[in-house]
Amino acid sequence: MDNSKLLNDAQLVSNYIGGCEKSLGVLINKHKYKLYNFIYSKVLNKDNAEDLFQETFIKVIKTLKRGVYNEEGKFLPWVMRIAHNLVIDFFRKNKRFPSFDKNDNFDIFQLIKDENPSIERHLIDKQILDDLQKIIIKLPQDQREVINLRLYKEMSFKEISEATGVSINTALGRMRYAIINLRKLIIENKITLSA
Repeated sequence: MDNSKLLNDAQLVSNYIGGCEKSLGVLINKHKYKLYNFIYSKVLNKDNAEDLFQETFIKVIKTLKRGVYNEEGKFLPWVMRIAHNLVIDFFRKNKRFPSFDKNDNFDIFQLIKDENPSIERHLIDKQILDDLQKIIIKLPQDQREVINLRLYKEMSFKEISEATGVSINTALGRMRYAIINLRKLIIENKITLSA
């Protein structure tokens, strides 16, 4: 059995710095979906997202090899920050930041985004999450399981297939039916999933 998958990020980083190349592979596999999805959500292009994903880990490797990484138990936030900075650089290089014509319709508040949600926003998000969880419970067990594994544990359909002992197509089918049933339940229960 491969024990490296049971180690936490700090242990994996330490092992990699100590010469265990396999530990980096475990770290990448552990966080690849979250990191790739973050990058893709910003650039909205598969090729660019893949390039930035690779650039991120090249920068991670260089930093770890130079010995300047400061372990504070925050490997993933550190990697996400690197990716975020690379996304900003990508937009700067490609001059893809939004541009606005000088006219009376310009509104500076379109550009400003508050990263700290208000108490009201937090309460609304919590209510939406609570409502969603109430209807997920009403799904058949097999659909509920695939929803939980995919959305909350961020597993790929291949991983779901292996964990549940069904084919990938069956796992995909269960997710499809879960989404169809969730839509019906949302309408039947008159639930609003947006503010």
